[in-house]
Amino acid sequence: MSPSVPLQEMIRAIRSARTQCEERGVIQRECAAIRAQFRQVDNGARSHNLAKLLYVHMLGYPAHFGQMECVRMIASPRYSEKRVGYLGAMMLLDEKQDASLLITNSIKNDLSHSNQYVQSLALCTLACMGSAEMCRDLAPEIDRLLRASNSYIKKKAALCAVHIVRKVQDLGELFAPAARSLLTEKNHGVLHGAVVLITELCERNPETLERFRKIVPDLVQIMRSLVISGYSPEHDVAGISDPFLQVRILRLLRILGRNNETASDAMNDLLAQVATNTDSTKTVGNAVLYETVLTVLDIKSESGLRVLAVNILGRFLLNNDRNIRYIAMTSLQKIVGTDHIAVQRHRGTIVDCLKDQDASVKRRALDLSLALVSASNIRSMMKELLLFLSSCPPELKAQAASGIFNAAERYAPSQRWHIDTILHVLTTAGGDVRDETVPNLIQLITNTSELHCYTVHKLYRALLTDISQPSLVQVACWCIGEYGDLLLRGECQETEPVQVTEDDVLDALETVLQSHMSSPATRGFALTATMKLSTRITDNVDRIRSIVSIYGSCIDVELQQRAVEYNALFKKYDHMRAAVLERMPVIEKNSPGHTNGESAGEAMKEIMPPKVKKGEPLLPQQPANQVCDLLDLLGGSEEPLQPSPAQSSTAAGLPINTASAAGGDLLDLLGGLEPTPPAPAPSVTVYDKGGVTLTLSCEKQSDSGLTVTLTASNSTDSDISGFTLQAAVPKSVQLHMKAPSGDFLPARGAAKVTQMVVLNNPNKVNLKMRIRISHTSQGSVFQDTVQIDSFPGLSDSGQ
Repeated sequence: MSPSVPLQEMIRAIRSARTQCEERGVIQRECAAIRAQFRQVDNGARSHNLAKLLYVHMLGYPAHFGQMECVRMIASPRYSEKRVGYLGAMMLLDEKQDASLLITNSIKNDLSHSNQYVQSLALCTLACMGSAEMCRDLAPEIDRLLRASNSYIKKKAALCAVHIVRKVQDLGELFAPAARSLLTEKNHGVLHGAVVLITELCERNPETLERFRKIVPDLVQIMRSLVISGYSPEHDVAGISDPFLQVRILRLLRILGRNNETASDAMNDLLAQVATNTDSTKTVGNAVLYETVLTVLDIKSESGLRVLAVNILGRFLLNNDRNIRYIAMTSLQKIVGTDHIAVQRHRGTIVDCLKDQDASVKRRALDLSLALVSASNIRSMMKELLLFLSSCPPELKAQAASGIFNAAERYAPSQRWHIDTILHVLTTAGGDVRDETVPNLIQLITNTSELHCYTVHKLYRALLTDISQPSLVQVACWCIGEYGDLLLRGECQETEPVQVTEDDVLDALETVLQSHMSSPATRGFALTATMKLSTRITDNVDRIRSIVSIYGSCIDVELQQRAVEYNALFKKYDHMRAAVLERMPVIEKNSPGHTNGESAGEAMKEIMPPKVKKGEPLLPQQPANQVCDLLDLLGGSEEPLQPSPAQSSTAAGLPINTASAAGGDLLDLLGGLEPTPPAPAPSVTVYDKGGVTLTLSCEKQSDSGLTVTLTASNSTDSDISGFTLQAAVPKSVQLHMKAPSGDFLPARGAAKVTQMVVLNNPNKVNLKMRIRISHTSQGSVFQDTVQIDSFPGLSDSGQ
């Protein structure tokens, strides 16, 4: 067969192909010719053919048939063939293929070769694709080369040792003495390799880290010589002496100084010198400064040095390069909790980054701006955040609205300001807020009785202006239904007096009911508000009755059910309508910011008998027959009660508890004079990682039924969104997950998310549960899994 074309002509033919089919034809012809020449025993163009095959491999076409040719060429005594063979091995072979084991002996022989370039080829190949077995076999050879006199070989041996340590961690102890001795070298390449190797050893073994903390003065001396050295053409990059080595040394110093006072004190002066003497006008200088800042913030540095580091990040925010601004805000986000005052000095620059055109810079600026909100700057920061909300991209509206809600709830200077801020957000981004926003705002309005008139007027005007924001419309309808009489009265001191008639209010609610933009939930709010107005107005009750009756045949089942019940209230129970539709009572908060309702302790206080203080008039005692009637309800008693000692003490004039006097025996039957609350279900922590804590409690419902309650909290300094839990159990166990209380975990444990899981275990198998935890924090998605093998409070191990 005629020899194939040269490499340059093959590349030219492939590039000139007009179609994919024509390109494949050229490559197939060349691969066929290469195969034929590989089979020839005496072939002088082996390296030429393998080079062409490697180009074919780079284009994505199969080239596995050249693996054995690579093995043969590595064993060749000719340097030109050995070079291409090693290159082919690095591209075509990996540790998963058996062919890679065939070159182990060749690499070992070449590591002892007299030519430094042959040794270099073997070192590069081992560092690129060496398997764990190859690393164990050749590690002594690498340790020997680390002690060689040739600097060219030592720097490549150091990088090869890094790969070996990553593959076989136990071999790190072998290289530790040689790595330390390399720090005395003057060659920058050897120093760079030594620093990388020591960094890898320290990251993988805490004991090695403690031993290498003794070299901090040596590293400081090397770094100081780089900073103060004059111009060196061999190492100078844009006026900085060997910035690559400087960055590597700073990273190693960061590892050595973390959580260690002595090592941190030894490098404080050096870090201050680097931070003040490095030119920040070039990208190279900014890279060194950034590593310096990270080191200062990660070790136990002095407070003044930390302020200097924050100021450097503040200068980065003024840089025209968006990448530098992004990394500056990312770093400030990590330290805003510990160095809040220092970061606050750059608040204006951070807020200006909200106007950046780059979406990623905007997102980081938003995260940092929300973290900077405090009680002292809430008004100015909220003004900027609301301005950003009105013009931000759609993908950031939900995050911005959520952050504004949390900040307003935490630092609101007044209730009116709080309500105005939330209404502004609902007007701007009502379709992007969380589901719990509506009940939270309703709770806030309910608890602020002095602002009911102001709020209902403001929401009514907002409803007339725009009904496209569902959350705003729902809150407006609720307020109109509750406080419609205040709206019709028109006497509001906080706003300009506006005369609103009953027809105007009903027209607004009918518009919501008939709008195609209204969801079924929004129509439910509007229909209930219309019904509630029937007790707050006098002249249009018939119109309200007709509106309600129309929706008695609505296609939406929920809306239809409400309308039918309201119609029954008009017809059969009209005498009860005023009592049923009276204003909602003040809603107590159970946990800050998110859930409504009364706590168990408050409910218990209500059912406990009132205690009469000394000197207070006694209530009339209940007749004995009434107590008998009460006992009949609890199980029956045909005999009248005998007077109790408490009743005889009443005759003596002693003040006693009326409930104890009338029904002391009843309380004795129930187990004591003081009712005791039920003991809470025991809970255990099943997951605690990254600031997210998950606790589990169980309650046995029946012989085979079990209710598991999962409670999640967030102790980090940043909010967590998109929090979801997924559970899996054995096949014979039936699982039903109820709707969670939410998917948002605010920072610092401000609120929790609960998820109830109902399990049915009819076969009494050994119960296990695997839970997948997913959430988003600071723009990053996290996912983890935890397995639960035991459940607290269960006596039956089969459950």
